[in-house]
Amino acid sequence: MADGTTDTRPPDGLKANAIGFVDALVIGLNATSPAYSLAAAIGPVVALVGVYAPGVMLASFVPMLLIASAFYYLNRVDQDCGTTFSWVTRAMGPWAGWLGGWAITMTGVLVVGSLADVAVTFALLAFGLDSWVENEFVRQLLTVLLILVMTAVCVIGTEVSARVQNILILAQVVCLIAFAVVALYRVYADTGTLDSTDPSISWLDPFGAGGAELTAGLLLGVFIYWGWESAVNLTEEVEDSATAPGKAAVWSTVILLVTYVSVAYAVVAYAGPAFLAENAEEEEFIFALLADEAMGGWDWVVLLAVSTSGLASTQTTIIPASRTALSMARRHALPDHFAHIHSRFRTPDVSTWWVAGIAIAWYLVVRQISENALFDSLTALSLLIAFYYALTGIACAVYYRRHLTESLHHFVLIGLGPLVGAGLLVWLLVESVGDMSDPANSYSGVSWFGLGPPLVIGIGIALVGVVLMVVWRLMAPVFWSERPEVADPDLVHGQDHGHGHGDKER
Repeated sequence: MADGTTDTRPPDGLKANAIGFVDALVIGLNATSPAYSLAAAIGPVVALVGVYAPGVMLASFVPMLLIASAFYYLNRVDQDCGTTFSWVTRAMGPWAGWLGGWAITMTGVLVVGSLADVAVTFALLAFGLDSWVENEFVRQLLTVLLILVMTAVCVIGTEVSARVQNILILAQVVCLIAFAVVALYRVYADTGTLDSTDPSISWLDPFGAGGAELTAGLLLGVFIYWGWESAVNLTEEVEDSATAPGKAAVWSTVILLVTYVSVAYAVVAYAGPAFLAENAEEEEFIFALLADEAMGGWDWVVLLAVSTSGLASTQTTIIPASRTALSMARRHALPDHFAHIHSRFRTPDVSTWWVAGIAIAWYLVVRQISENALFDSLTALSLLIAFYYALTGIACAVYYRRHLTESLHHFVLIGLGPLVGAGLLVWLLVESVGDMSDPANSYSGVSWFGLGPPLVIGIGIALVGVVLMVVWRLMAPVFWSERPEVADPDLVHGQDHGHGHGDKER
């Protein structure tokens, strides 16, 4: 190979050393869709906590960093593209592992259509094609075509995907920084068009608005940080696979923290909490309103940022779902055809197209119900996200349990930290279930079986997963013969000396 290393992966496996650390970091960042996530969350968060929105962004970062630590240390001993599925299976057995894998694949199915829809909508707005946005047929057709194009990019190769992502993250970050700089400049120059307010360090206090509002804000925080682990799903295709993907995941959460807090400061300072609260229901369109107010004729810059954000995340969200399906099929937890690797591109083509196909079907069906139903399905994401992140944190402590008392480093970073992160997410999961049980808290405001639509969707996905798991267990019991393991002492002690070790032979 060009870098002098030898590719020892079998010809039918994923392409080893296809991308480097920076590429993995960019993919992890883009998978969170920073501009879109901010646009969708900033209004509702401000409606809940007012000027303390930056503090909520900061508080939401804590469980994400702790779970990122679990991803880092589990990847050190098992470089499997199935991440949570593989790790939880090793630590806690096949039943828990299968459910973790199912949760990851379904998050992609639920969100890909919405992300593509946002990319199309904001691109049309940026180019002044507002009438096309209002035409449901045109909008949905362009959304489906975009999903197909981005899926093809994923199949053609990880290197191509990385190059596309590098361009998109650069465009996105430049646009966001330009917006933040202009907004803050106009605040201090007193030339804003809205009820601006000077930024204060006190805005970083997440408890400033009270406990109940903080809980609701943290639920939104889980959504805006979600996706950074896509870098780890590429572990079999990244150079220095034992350490680079985990580092990329950790650093992506830190970079997201800086981005989110900075832009939140600019948005709250320029628009003022009253304007943002009044327009909270506009969701991602709040950035369209603010772009026109702050940037004037340059509002297309912010619209383009949100569009590239949705475009990038459309592609990167397919990655963890398809790689997880591949990993599950290799372990005989799914039908074997999901493990097919393209002979030329060495990517999981079958699982990738399946994820895209189901995502398109979900988008079209839910869209026919109503646009609010699509938002309700996104709200259900927080249940799946909190579940598999928490499961990963617990699996880290369980897998390393015999080594946690060997040093303070092991106890804090491998045991206590991931468990605290998991505990916070379980708490948020319980709070989510309570909130979603009330139909009044849903976007549509309607009742499904006496519950809010997001909770019904979440329960439905969980039940379908359990049924499929039991059926596949009866049809192909091989995977369920696996037994939980503990971390190999040689691997753990090798880490302490800075040596990355690969996975054991299965």
